[in-house]
Amino acid sequence: MNGILIIAHAPLASALRQCVLHVFPDSAEAVSALDVQPNVPPEESLAQARALLRQLDKPNTLVVTDVFGATPCNVAQKLVDGVRSKLIAGVNLPMLLRTVSYRHESLDALISRAMIGATQGVIQVAVTAPQNQARRATHDQDHRDHQQ
Repeated sequence: MNGILIIAHAPLASALRQCVLHVFPDSAEAVSALDVQPNVPPEESLAQARALLRQLDKPNTLVVTDVFGATPCNVAQKLVDGVRSKLIAGVNLPMLLRTVSYRHESLDALISRAMIGATQGVIQVAVTAPQNQARRATHDQDHRDHQQ
């Protein structure tokens, strides 16, 4: 089973982990989080990330970060080896939920699942409030709208 390490700007990593545990309470041992604080040197964050990776103690780990090029991602790039640990930037909750659901698959398959979860989880939702709906022709006796 793979581990998942979330490295993001504080307090996002912990908040995402809490959301995941809300849906999958049995995944606590597989999901870890590092909140990168604004005034902490990157070297210190890297040391914390290495400790969390060791604590996960999984054969493979998917590391996810919030923003490519930002400090959390830069720390993660120094952490992953590209073989036993791989990195995806742009984490969102749908990505994490999909990742946790399939954490037993190979690391490469898990990356594919994560990317699909991330992109399919972002959709435009239609506005369905009655005041925003187009008027329909009606055959009622009273021509006023009867919205309840």
